Amino acid sequence: MSYGINAYKSVGVKNDLAVADPHRVIQLLMQGSLENMAKARGCIERKDFMGKSQTMSKAMSIISALQQSLDMDVGGEVSQNLWSLYDFMVNHLMQASRESSIAKVDDVIEIMLKIKSAWDSIPVADRETGYRLIQDRDTQSERATA
Repeated sequence: MSYGINAYKSVGVKNDLAVADPHRVIQLLMQGSLENMAKARGCIERKDFMGKSQTMSKAMSIISALQQSLDMDVGGEVSQNLWSLYDFMVNHLMQASRESSIAKVDDVIEIMLKIKSAWDSIPVADRETGYRLIQDRDTQSERATA
């Protein structure tokens, strides 16, 4: 039964990603990091060291992907602050993994929840304006190189 649920969830995420706009992709990545941190937390409680290692690695990889997706040229101070937060989160998770520290995992979960909450509250109109600005910038860049 668990396999069926996991397969269904996997297909659901793949389908969601296939039609997702950039905002939704970031939401899915944040959710994935939160899910993996929650699993890692449970693994620490159960002393499942292999599971802890796998889920911590996934969470750190996702957070690193979020960090790499930042547009430092456009994002200004917000991107710089998020870069620093993501860097802190990855380092904190490495410490949490070494120390099997639930408290440190909880620290990172709390930070990610705040970031995700802010991201989720971006109005659709503002998202669309951002997409247009990026598209205009990319079009100008293509013309400059042609």
